[in-house]
Amino acid sequence: MQAYDLCLPWYWIYDHDFVRFMEEACAVHQVTLLQITPANLLQAVNDLYAGGIGFRTLLDRAADDLRFEPIRRFALEHGSHRLNAPEYSHWSEDKATMHLELIEAGVQTPYTTILAPFVAHPLLPALDLAPFGARFVVKPAVGGGGEGVKMNASTLEDVQRARLEFPDQKYLVQEQVDARVLRGRDAWFRIFYTGGSCIPCWWHPVTHVYAILTPDEEIEFSLGPLHTITSTIARVCKLDWFSTEIAVTSDGRFVAVDYVNDGIDTRIQSRAADGVPDQVMRLMTDRLASLVISEARV
Repeated sequence: MQAYDLCLPWYWIYDHDFVRFMEEACAVHQVTLLQITPANLLQAVNDLYAGGIGFRTLLDRAADDLRFEPIRRFALEHGSHRLNAPEYSHWSEDKATMHLELIEAGVQTPYTTILAPFVAHPLLPALDLAPFGARFVVKPAVGGGGEGVKMNASTLEDVQRARLEFPDQKYLVQEQVDARVLRGRDAWFRIFYTGGSCIPCWWHPVTHVYAILTPDEEIEFSLGPLHTITSTIARVCKLDWFSTEIAVTSDGRFVAVDYVNDGIDTRIQSRAADGVPDQVMRLMTDRLASLVISEARV
C-alpha cells in the first residue's frame, strides 16, 4: 500500500492557488501529497477502500460536499489525523457557543445578548437596547461571509426582521465596535492561526482588503495581544487552521469581534483585491506542511 503523508480533497476553482502553494510547501518539506478532486474521486475511493493507498493526515477543503464523505469516513475509520476535525469545526462555528466559551477564557467580546431561534420563540423577550448604543449588529449564530448580518440596526423591529432571515438559528445582538485609528488606518485585524503560529493582518471590515502587519508596526502600536488572544481562541476552539477578527477600541481594549472562521477564503491578493496577501498564504501553506510532518512523527 502507498501511504501518503497528506490527503487534500478540493473542488473550488478559487482554491487553485492555495493548492499550488501547498504543492510547493509539500515539496520543500518532503511531504507526499494525495490530491482528490471530482475528476479522480471515484478512483481514489476505490483505491482507498481496496487497500491500495492510504494517508496519515487529512486537510479537507471539500467539507461541504457530500461526494467526498467516503474520504472523511475513511480518515475516521483508519485513525488518520484530521486537521480541523469536523466535530471541533461544527462546535466552534456556533458564535453563540463561542461567545460564552471565550468570555469564560478571558477574551474580551462585544456586549452581547443571545436570542433563541424565531421558530422556537417568535416574540422577543424584554430587550433593553440602551446598552448597545445608537447602532448595533444583529447576526445569526452560524454562518460566515457576512451572510444574514444586519449592521447599523437601531430598533426592535430591525432585530425581528433579521431573525426572520434564518428563523431556525439563534441570533446575537451585539454592540457595534468602533476601532481606533492608527496612523490613518482602522485598528481592525484579521489574524490567521496555523498550527501554533499567528499571522496578523490589517483588515478593513467594509472593503475586506488586507495589508500585512509588519513586526515594526506590532511594536510601535503595542499589538502583541493579537497573538496571545488568538492563541487563547485556538485553545478554546481546538482547530488547527482558522482566522479571527480583533479590533482595538479607542480606550485600548482588544475586542474579538468575529470569533472563529475555519472555512478560510484562500483567494490570493495578486488575483483578487480582497484576497489574502500572497506572502501570508505562502506562510500558512508552509506551516501546514510542517504541521503534517510533526503529526507524522508523533
